[in-house]
Amino acid sequence: MDRADDAVPISELLDERKHLLDVAYWMLGNSDAAESVVGETYRQWYGLPEAERARISTPRAWLAKVAGGICLARLAVPDPRPVAGDDGAADGGRGPLDEELSAVLLNALDSLSPAERAAFVLNGVFGMAPGAVADVVGQSEPEVTELTVRAQNSLWAHRARPTTAGEHDAVARGVRRACATQDEGLLVSLMAPDVTAFFDGGGKVRALIEPVHGREQVARSLLGLLRGHARTALRAQSVNGRTGLVVRYLRKVVAVISLDTVDHRVVHVWVVLNPDKLRSWNQPRDPAP
Repeated sequence: MDRADDAVPISELLDERKHLLDVAYWMLGNSDAAESVVGETYRQWYGLPEAERARISTPRAWLAKVAGGICLARLAVPDPRPVAGDDGAADGGRGPLDEELSAVLLNALDSLSPAERAAFVLNGVFGMAPGAVADVVGQSEPEVTELTVRAQNSLWAHRARPTTAGEHDAVARGVRRACATQDEGLLVSLMAPDVTAFFDGGGKVRALIEPVHGREQVARSLLGLLRGHARTALRAQSVNGRTGLVVRYLRKVVAVISLDTVDHRVVHVWVVLNPDKLRSWNQPRDPAP
């Protein structure tokens, strides 16, 4: 049978492989381990009967789900995995994400349980549907959402603790001013070199799917998202107990931005655009007595 029409462009194949490596690296924190997981993932793919492979409509999603399951199984078993050393590089050589994903963030991820880490990486970072993540971690969709939120809260606490409330407030207000005036230079100056931004659209807003790394890239992504409009308002106010940014369009909250700060710089940006997660922000408040 002629299968020439089934050929996949090499650029798509390479992008698919990079995506799997990224997922595995975030899960395990080591480039050699990530390569091993991706190899096992493809072995499982080619181990399927041809007819079964043909029935998989989105191979990339299937492969990511399998890779996540392999990583979770490895995380669940005590293992002397290589960890980041004092120089910030993981043993076993530097991988493609080593420069983007800092040793500090990897250590923070290591503080999570395997299920929390899987939910955070697969759902919170790479946008895998909660139903698919539920199959990987063996829990229900609501439990996956809870695990993701719990992991985010844990990471916020882990990274934000070194900055005092007053220092954090000053940085957050500086970020608001830079975004409101579209001042890229100011915004870049407020970011740590290894800053990472996460965008949660929940599949209901055309948001960035994968995280953005680096101060210039994060600054541009925020400035693009918050480009001025007469009916858009950007305010600094309390978000999860610390000063963050709240974006309103026609008086409706359309985005909530949390910031993690260390040493007077932003190290994490969490942008919630998912309308489901913004419902509580748009509920009528009871009038003061």
